[in-house]
Amino acid sequence: MRLLACGPHLTYLELPKSFSTKKLSTGFYIPPSQRSLPSKRNSLKSVTETSIIQLIELHVPPLPDLPLPYDTTKDLPPHFMPTLKKAFDSAEPNLSLLLKTHKPDLLIYDFLQPWAPVVAAEYGIQAVDFITSSATITAFMHHLYKVLLITFPFPSIYLCDYDKVEVSHLLNPSKNLDKDKTRCFECLDRSSEIVLIKTFKEVEGKYIDYLSGLVGKKIVPVPLVQDCVDDNDESGISGWLNKKER
Repeated sequence: MRLLACGPHLTYLELPKSFSTKKLSTGFYIPPSQRSLPSKRNSLKSVTETSIIQLIELHVPPLPDLPLPYDTTKDLPPHFMPTLKKAFDSAEPNLSLLLKTHKPDLLIYDFLQPWAPVVAAEYGIQAVDFITSSATITAFMHHLYKVLLITFPFPSIYLCDYDKVEVSHLLNPSKNLDKDKTRCFECLDRSSEIVLIKTFKEVEGKYIDYLSGLVGKKIVPVPLVQDCVDDNDESGISGWLNKKER
C-alpha cells in the first residue's frame, strides 16, 4: 500500500490490524516519505509495536517542477497536484523492486495508482483495490463513467448544477478522457476479482450490489471503525455503537 495523502493512512493502518484478529498474516505497509511521518507517529506506534506491519518507504523520484519538500499532498499547493501524480507515477520501478525483494502474497493499493496491479502481475502477485470513500459515490461515479445515458437506478442520488461542473468530463458523450481522469476507474477494473471498500453492508448494500454489477467483481465491505480509546472504555465510538440496535 502507498498513499499520497495523509488522511486515509489511519484507515489503511486499521486494515492489517483487523487481519491480525483473524489470524491472517500481513505483508508490508508503504507510507509516505519519512519527512511526513512525524505527524502520524502515534498512530503508527500502536501498530508497529505489535510487529504486525513492517514500514517500508517507497521513494518518489524528485521532479524539477515539484519543489521540495512536496512529495505528498501535505501542505501541497493545489496547482502542484498534477505534477505530484506525475512524480508518483515515476516511482513504478521502485515499487517493482520492493515487490521483487519482499515477495508479498497480496498487494493492496489505492485509487491513484493503476500501474500497481500491473507491476504486481509481473511477479504473480494478486493485487486488490481498497477504496476508503463510500460505496455510494463510487457506484455513482462509475455509473457516469460507464453508462452515461442510463439514469442512475437510485433517484435519491443525483447531480446538482454545481456538481455537473465538477464532473463535466464524465458527462461528455465522447468520453475522450485523459489518463489522469480515469485513474480511479482503471484501479477498479484491474483489481483481482474483488474490491475492498470501507463500508457496511447494512448501510450501503444496494450500492455495493450495483457497483459489483458495473465492475464485474465482488465488492467486499470492510467495516473498519477507528477508536482511539481503550476497548473497555464505553465513552468512545465502540461504546456508542454498543447502545444501538444490531
